[in-house]
Amino acid sequence: PRCVPTMPVVGVLLWATLLTLGWRAAHPKDHGFATPRVQLSFKELKATGTAHFFNFLLNSSDYRILLKDEDHDRMYVGSKDYVLSLDLHDINREPLIIHWPASQQRIEECILSGKNSNGECGNFIRLIQPWNRTHLYVCGTGAYNPICAFVNRGRKAQDYIFYLEPDKLESGKGKCSYDPKVDTVSALINEELYAGVYIDFMGTDAAIFRTMGKQTAMRTDQYNSRWLNDPAFVRAQLIPDSSERNDDKLYFFFREKSADAPLSPGVYSRIGRICLNDDGGHCCLVNKWSTFLKARLVCSVPGPDGIETHFDELQDVFIQQTQDTKNPVIYAVFSASGSVFKGSAVCVYSMADIRMVFNGPFAHKEGPNYQWMPYTGKMPYPRPGTCPGGTFTPSMKSTKDYPDEVINFMRAHPLMYHAVYPTHRQPLVVRTNVNYRFTTVAVDQVDAADGRYEVLFLGTDRGTVQKVIVLPRDDMETEELMLEEIEVFKVPAPIKTMTISSKRQQLYVSSAVGVTHLALHRCDVYGEACADCCLARDPYCAWDGSACTRYSASSKRRSRRQDVRHGNPIRQCRGYNSNANKNTVEAVQYGVEGSTAFLECQPRSPQASVKWLLQKDNSDRRKEV
Repeated sequence: PRCVPTMPVVGVLLWATLLTLGWRAAHPKDHGFATPRVQLSFKELKATGTAHFFNFLLNSSDYRILLKDEDHDRMYVGSKDYVLSLDLHDINREPLIIHWPASQQRIEECILSGKNSNGECGNFIRLIQPWNRTHLYVCGTGAYNPICAFVNRGRKAQDYIFYLEPDKLESGKGKCSYDPKVDTVSALINEELYAGVYIDFMGTDAAIFRTMGKQTAMRTDQYNSRWLNDPAFVRAQLIPDSSERNDDKLYFFFREKSADAPLSPGVYSRIGRICLNDDGGHCCLVNKWSTFLKARLVCSVPGPDGIETHFDELQDVFIQQTQDTKNPVIYAVFSASGSVFKGSAVCVYSMADIRMVFNGPFAHKEGPNYQWMPYTGKMPYPRPGTCPGGTFTPSMKSTKDYPDEVINFMRAHPLMYHAVYPTHRQPLVVRTNVNYRFTTVAVDQVDAADGRYEVLFLGTDRGTVQKVIVLPRDDMETEELMLEEIEVFKVPAPIKTMTISSKRQQLYVSSAVGVTHLALHRCDVYGEACADCCLARDPYCAWDGSACTRYSASSKRRSRRQDVRHGNPIRQCRGYNSNANKNTVEAVQYGVEGSTAFLECQPRSPQASVKWLLQKDNSDRRKEV
C-alpha cells in the first residue's frame, strides 16, 4: 500500500516508518485478496539478471513452447512461419532457426477464401513431437492447409544440426487443425500420432485421431455431439493403468459445449480416455474408437447456501509425475467468464478419484426430455471401456473381438454419470473480482528446512507470472502465499505456454510476442536482513548468515535460517538483531510552518505497512497520525 497524505505543516517533523509485516493469509472466502510479497516490473526483473528474453528480431508471432528435451539441452518452439531450437541454459545462445512459411500460392488461396482478417494465412507451428533420436515430427496450419514434415536435429546437442527434410513433407490433416486460433494437442507413441484436432476447413468436425504407425487409423464418431460437442482441446497425456502395457490409456483434457443447455452451464470441462490398442468395432464403430469414455471435471467453490459456484472453462493442465508413474498428480487451471461471475481457480486431482469415476456407473438418458440417470440395466461383458488383452480381458486380443452389445453400448454411453471432484472437494487457489485470469500452470517440488513444498507458477492473461505456495491449516483450511508477481514481457500479452525445468531451476514462458526464461528464485530481492528473508517464506530461499540465498538441504552451514510454515523472524533471526534496523526504513520530511506538503512513501513489498509519525518542535516524542 501507498500512504500519500496532503496536510499542513506546523513546525513539525513528519516521519514515514515502513514496517515489513508477516504474511496476511487470504481467507478461503476472500478470494480476490492475494498480495504478493514482491512485485517486479519487466524492467526490475531484467535488472536482477535472472531472466533472458529471446531477442532475435524475427517477423513472427504466436510463440508456443511445444517440446522440452532435457537430454539434448534444447527447447523447441513453434511460431508463425518458424521452428526454433533454443538452448535450455540460455535461449539466446546460438539458436537454431528454420523458416517454414506456407507457399505464396497457398497464402493467396487462403486470402481469397476470406480467412486472413487477423493474419491467419501463415504456417503456425502447432505440433512438435520426438520421432527418434535424430528427428522430430513437426506440423503447422499451412495457411489453412495443414502440413507436416520431419526435422533433422542431429544425434547430439553439439551437432548443431536443424533442418527440414525436404523430401518428407506430408499432409497434416487429422494431425493439426486448420485454424491457428484452435489449439491442437498431440502425443506420439510408438510411431503413432494421437491428436485432438479439427479436421476440416470450416472447423466443424472435431475428432480425436490416430494416424501413422502400423495400427488402423482411428477417430471419434463423426458429428456425434454425445462424444464431442465443439470441444477445445487442452492436453493429451499417456498414463499407464498397471504394469500390463495392454492396459495403457491416453487421457485427453478438454472443454466442450453442454448438450443440455440452457438447463446447464454453457461449457463443461472434461477428461476423456482411450485404450492405445483400440482397433474399433467389427460391424459397428468400424475405424472408430470403441473404448472412448469421458467424465466431467468439476472445480467449484461451495457457497454458504450449499450451492456450488463453478469454474467451468478448463484452460491448462500440468501433470506432476511421482515415483509411481501410474499415479501422477494433476493440476488444472479453470476460469469462469459469465456476466455475473468472473474468476479463475486451480484444482488438483488424483488418479485414484479419476479411475473411480471411470469404473463407476454410466450416464443414461431415456430420451431428450429426460434427466441424466445412472445406467442400471444389465452391463455387457467385457465392461465397456476395458482394453483388450489387458488385466481383465487376457483372452480378447482386439476390440474387434468384443460382442456387438459392448460396441453398441459404448456408442450410446460415452459419458460417466459421476463427475471427478478435486482433492478435498475445493480449489487450491481461487481468484475472483480481479482484472486478470489464469491461463497456464507449472509446478515445482522444493525441499525446504521444514518439509517439501509444491510451488505453483501461474501465468495470466496480463502477461504476468505469480509464484504461489499453499500451506495446510487446521480443519481442511489452507493458507495461500503469493511470493512473487512478475511481468515477464516488455509488451504485456497473455501467457500461452509454460514449462519448467527443476534440473536447471528455470521457468520457460511464451506469449504472442516472444519467449522468456527466468530463474525459479531471486532470493536477494526480498531484502538485506535476516527478518526480510524469513518473512518471505520462500522455500527456495534461506538466510545464510550474511544474505538471503538459495536454500540447499545438503548445506552444512549451521547458520542457515528458514521458516516457510510460520515465517517467524523473532525465533529464526536470533543473533542477527544487528540487522534488524534494516527492516524499518525511515524517511524524514521537513516543512515550513503554515505551508502544505505532499508526502509519499512507496514500500518495496506490497505486504509492508506504512505509519506516519508526527514529531513537534523541542520534543523527542513521536505520535502516530
